[in-house]
This record gives sequence, structure tokens and C-alpha cells, in this order.
Amino acid sequence: MRQDRPMERQRDVRGLPKAHLHLHFTGSMRPATLLELADKHGVRLPEALSSGEPPQLRATDERGWFRFQRLYDTARSVLRDEQDIRRLVLETAQDERRDGSRWLEIQVDPTSYAPRLGGLTPALELVLDAVRVASEATGVGIRVLVAANRMKSPMDARTLARLAVRYADHGVVGFGLSNDERRGMARDFDRAFKIARDGGLLAAPHGGELAGPESVRDCLDDLGAGRIGHGVRAAEDPRLMQRLADRQVTCEVCPSSNVSLGVYESAGQVPMRTLFDAGVPMALGADDPLLFGSRLAEQYRLVREVHGFSDAELAELARQSVRGSRAPEGVRKELLSDIDAWLAG
Repeated sequence: MRQDRPMERQRDVRGLPKAHLHLHFTGSMRPATLLELADKHGVRLPEALSSGEPPQLRATDERGWFRFQRLYDTARSVLRDEQDIRRLVLETAQDERRDGSRWLEIQVDPTSYAPRLGGLTPALELVLDAVRVASEATGVGIRVLVAANRMKSPMDARTLARLAVRYADHGVVGFGLSNDERRGMARDFDRAFKIARDGGLLAAPHGGELAGPESVRDCLDDLGAGRIGHGVRAAEDPRLMQRLADRQVTCEVCPSSNVSLGVYESAGQVPMRTLFDAGVPMALGADDPLLFGSRLAEQYRLVREVHGFSDAELAELARQSVRGSRAPEGVRKELLSDIDAWLAG
């Protein structure tokens, strides 16, 4: 619930320098771009994607998650050529800049785009080059997390891990595991994550969203996670929160997404205060703005308005996002200094 606090001048959250660590590739697309690319390629969109309003979603049951995935797959199907990929990345970087994001780690499964872009390696190389160009054009530092899919074979995940490691010096900083964590065991993917970790990549699997705190523990124990995608359900286990706090494992918390998918009934139920007060580092994320209707700055506004976070606490959340990133030390120092300047403002 919102807490009463003394009135203070509220600074613009868009001006708060921050890092964005939980954003999916297709899900970062602008709604208008989706419509234009669908028209370009003759893709018929369902009303849920063409109405201009975020679709009504609820993924706490299998049918709801299937509908979410079907909408996501339909949106992804409009990305068919090099121009589409470059447009998406540039527009995403522009949107990040407007929201005060100075460092972005975007998550992509190149398997999804490989058939139309000449294979896995050409698809990843195109994304990485688009990232380089967009970063130079906007000033936003951008890196890539290659993500495997829980719904596919662990052997596929190992192939992706090896590919990710090959590009560790060319813009890939981490390896993830997405899709419904209620499906499949984390340990089935342990060999893929060992390949990634041995190759110097951050292990950042999804956990603690649709499944409970046990899925966060599995990510830590079986996959050697250094960061957790979502992780909010850790709030249900005080000992797990203490473990995350002691190890400073950042949870990529996406409040709007959590409500849209029915993980929590309302924004006030997202356990921001519980995690923050327990010392669990968090990086606010937008997850899939295309489907959930809000980008990064809106997550900071939500935490301010619904959970009563002061500007000093929002600044600390921004610092935690920077510390949890794979940004070079010089970039981190500059961002942390600029966060202090925003607060001193």
C-alpha cells in the first residue's frame, strides 16, 4: 500500500539515469511499428494486437500463458528482414534514451529469427551490428543477452550457449532462459549455463514469476545465476531473500508485467517494499512494453506513486540497476555520479 510521506519536490523520473536489464527483443517494439511492419509484410494481426490498446492478458493458467505466447509469436512474425531488425533496435534505443535509460541489456533468442535471416549466426551478427549502430546514434550503451527457451530442448540451449560465448567480445554479455518456468526443470539446462559461465557470460535465467520461490532457488543452485529475471516470488521466503541480499544477486523486477500477467492482482501487491527492505538488489524492467503498455520510466513512476518510494529511494533503485549490469567500470562510475547529481538536483 502507498505510504504517507512528507511532501517533497518530485524530480522527473525520466531524468533519472538508470540501466534497463529486463527487456525482450520483440516486446520492445513500438505499437505503431508493429502495425506498419504487419502491413509491409501482409501479416494479419488479431484485434488484441491491432486495437492500439494493450491486450487483456492473464497467464496464471496454461491457457492464458498460451494466449500470451501466441500473441508474442504473431508480433515476432512481422520482423522479416534486415531493415526491420535495424528499425526495431534503433527505435528501442531512442525510447530508452527518452526514459533516462543510459545502459540497456536486451534479451534475444536468435533461433526465432534465424529462418528468415540466413541462420543462427547471421541473425545474431545482424542484431549485434544493429545494436552497435543504434548505440552510436543515441548514446545509449547497449549489450545483448542470448536467451534459450525452456520449451525447447536442452541441446538447443547448449548450441545457443556456445554461440553466445563466441560473441562474448562482440556485444554479448549474458545468457538467459525464458518462457514459462513452470515447464521443465532448471537443472535440465545446467550444461548450457556452465558453457556460458565458463565463457565469461552472466547467467541470468527467468525465475520466481509464474512459479514460486523454489524456482529462484533452482536458478541459483542449478544454473549458477548471477542475476534473476523477475525473482519477485522470492519475497515469499525470508531465507531466500537473505541469500539474495548476501550474494547481491539482482532481481529484474517488472511491476507492470507482473500485474498484466496476473502474478499479482494489483500494482500494490507487487512486493517492492518487502524486497527493498530486505536488501535484495533490484533493477526495474519493462519486460515487453508492446504487450504490457508501459516502458521503463513508467515502472519508476508506479513505484513512487503506489509504493511511496521517495526520490532518494528511486535513486537507490537506479544505482542497483547500474551495479547489477555488465556495464564497464567507467560507465558505471559515470552513471552513479549522474544519479547522485539527479538527486542533488
